[in-house]
Amino acid sequence: MNGSTSYGTRLIIPPLRRVYAAFGDLTFALMRGIAGVALMVHGYGKVTDPFAAVGMVESLGFVPGTFWSPLLSFSELFGGLLLALGLLTRPAAVAASVILLVTIYYHWIFKDQGWSGSEKSILWVGMTLFFAVHGGGRFSVDRRIGKEF
Repeated sequence: MNGSTSYGTRLIIPPLRRVYAAFGDLTFALMRGIAGVALMVHGYGKVTDPFAAVGMVESLGFVPGTFWSPLLSFSELFGGLLLALGLLTRPAAVAASVILLVTIYYHWIFKDQGWSGSEKSILWVGMTLFFAVHGGGRFSVDRRIGKEF
């Protein structure tokens, strides 16, 4: 491989190729796990009272809130679990991305908090969009069963 990366770029220090190859799949799984667990933790608080956000979701135009609030709660919890496991990774990541884009809108525009209110959701949506495009990776249940979206 002549010290090249997977994208064909030549490395300044070619022996680092072995390090990157050894840890690439592991860091991919680690990032997927962190994103999934973070969503689960965030969703768990909502699942304990799934109707708590009815007014908020209705104020954003998601009516009836009695449908959307529990859906949001359970999507974060179970979507995060699927993402962490790498099971149905792409659909879980797409669902999480949609939720996160709404939260960015909510904090940035609706609450006028700008970057400071949206930063966490922006970071998360970067990760979830990555997995929507790339799938679960080598250490995922999707790869283990041999089927992916």
